[in-house]
Amino acid sequence: MNTRLFLIAIVGVTQVLFVFPTLHIQAQQATIFPFLRGTISARSAGLGGSTVAMTGDLSSVVLNPASIATLRNPAFTATFIKHVLDINSGFASYSDSLSNAGVYAVTASYTSYGSFERTDNQGSRLGTFGSSDVVLAASFARELDTLITYGFTAKILYGTLDDKSTTAIAFDAALLFQLPVSRTNIGISLLNAGTQLSTYDGVRDVLPVDLRVGLNHRLKGLPLLVNVSLNHLTDNVNSFLDRFLNFSVGGELYLGKYIQARLGYDNATRNLSGVNVATQLTGVSGGVGVNLEQFDIDYALSSMGASALLHRISIDIDL
Repeated sequence: MNTRLFLIAIVGVTQVLFVFPTLHIQAQQATIFPFLRGTISARSAGLGGSTVAMTGDLSSVVLNPASIATLRNPAFTATFIKHVLDINSGFASYSDSLSNAGVYAVTASYTSYGSFERTDNQGSRLGTFGSSDVVLAASFARELDTLITYGFTAKILYGTLDDKSTTAIAFDAALLFQLPVSRTNIGISLLNAGTQLSTYDGVRDVLPVDLRVGLNHRLKGLPLLVNVSLNHLTDNVNSFLDRFLNFSVGGELYLGKYIQARLGYDNATRNLSGVNVATQLTGVSGGVGVNLEQFDIDYALSSMGASALLHRISIDIDL
């Protein structure tokens, strides 16, 4: 990367960190479609969700659409997430190149919140009802420069609660800077910026807008990939320094040619857990990956608090 482009990258990161957050896009503590923040792959979850600068991984499209420009072959990925209680979700994505125009990906996400008991004012049981969310997304990315890629995602969101429903549109935009000499990548992404088209009860809710800045670095002489990310930078906080409490870190250790062990920590998850449910492992995650010639299998376990564990299983296939 030449000096001018490197300076552009540094200026861009600086503006994101110190200028954009002052716009105060709605607070993210109470939003509609909150599952968008947790729809990540087993690999990313095992690294604490710190993978905004990851390359060569299709599942990273949900955190940084610019990352799909680093894919060299058509690919497919699918993830199943077992939440607490009866909540289950997952997503699947497919990507391919558009000749020399760039790379595209299509993604479908689904979350079921289980079955709820319906009662009247006297507590009499009247059956059950359900709730679910669906997202359909299309992404595009291409090179701006040999070492800089950009990407966009357009999403249609649909949620149901009993006999009511809501729809929304949202967009992601991202940049990815690759510095191969230093074995480092820098990612910047703005996720879920959009609005509701229809509401459950006439009251509009904000979407879970999320601004992330991350770094990915492969250590020299050690088979370890380190990821660091600042997340939720658009949240309203008490002070400027509080923005930096929403960080996540993760390390991926290569145990030979086929096995990867992962350990991560998400400080935002720990901060959101109340004192009555937080444990020493809240926010901690771990996982393992098996890399075969044509496909990868990943598993991750994330601690959300006392007795609240999330399981994820992902499969990635090179087509």
